[in-house]
Amino acid sequence: MEPSLRFLVVGLGSMGKRRIRNLRAIGGHEVAGFDVRTDRLREAHEKYSVPTFISYDAALASFRPDALIVSTDPKNHLVYAESAAEVGVHCFIEASVLEPDAILELGRRIKPTDLVFAPSCTMKYFPMPRKILELVRAGSIGRSITFNYQVGQYLPDWHPWESIHDYYVSRPETGGCREILPFELTWLNSVFGFPRPLACLRRKVTDLPVDIHDIYTCLLDYPNGVIGNVTIEVISRPTATRQLLVLGSEGKLEFSNDTNVRYLKVGDKQWTSFPLADMTIEQGYIYPEEPYIAELKDFIRAIDEGNRTIFPNTLDDDARVLKLMGALEELSRGTR
Repeated sequence: MEPSLRFLVVGLGSMGKRRIRNLRAIGGHEVAGFDVRTDRLREAHEKYSVPTFISYDAALASFRPDALIVSTDPKNHLVYAESAAEVGVHCFIEASVLEPDAILELGRRIKPTDLVFAPSCTMKYFPMPRKILELVRAGSIGRSITFNYQVGQYLPDWHPWESIHDYYVSRPETGGCREILPFELTWLNSVFGFPRPLACLRRKVTDLPVDIHDIYTCLLDYPNGVIGNVTIEVISRPTATRQLLVLGSEGKLEFSNDTNVRYLKVGDKQWTSFPLADMTIEQGYIYPEEPYIAELKDFIRAIDEGNRTIFPNTLDDDARVLKLMGALEELSRGTR
């Protein structure tokens, strides 16, 4: 059995608490938490019986972590990731939305070291994207021609326990759509390849009291002539939306929150359907625990085996997707 690792979870909001649960579910490792808010420190300690620190420097000096799990506000992701590189510890970073050039530079900085830096790509671990990747690669509907994908959830429903003004989703640079878009493009690009941006329309269409675009509609030119139409929004209510339709040369494939992954091929009398396994959803959360656990297992295995390629996302990959989002946003300038 590999020796246990010491993980410091940086940021104890909803995602930081999830990461503590993930590590506890995996087992065999030591976990501590750091946050600047005393209420979050108290909650994490009471719920999960982990040591907590209100001083980052004290956490490094006293707990001596082998790895950081950075689950802060996105504006602070690179602050702690760069600190991890400086002190020589591994680092897992939640999905980023800022500073692609700085992310590239961080990647160059750690390249000659043995450190594993893993930018989150949780959607690649969900059953739906995995099954769709398998079916598309197998040619189940022939050659993919075009797809439409929409995902969204009403912004105040993300964290119903707090105002949208109290966390990053209400700021233009880290708004809800800007967070979701690279998160979704990461897995879509693993299925269809890396696209060329063609067009983007982004608007504020609701009366939400925040200065953000609450819908993005993006047109993307994927390899092999595949046309992608991706809509990201923070307006779907009363329930979240996640719908995909892929049209192929020999059939179509679809998925939604209410429909299993399924495909219908020319000549078939009925759909071929793939029921997705039930998963564990923690009270107060929307997405299940298992994909997040699987993601951290790969991060840990990459550390244990000294093999960065085990984790299916890199800092370079992350920066490339963020630059794609920047190019789409540039195309949207001047639209109404």
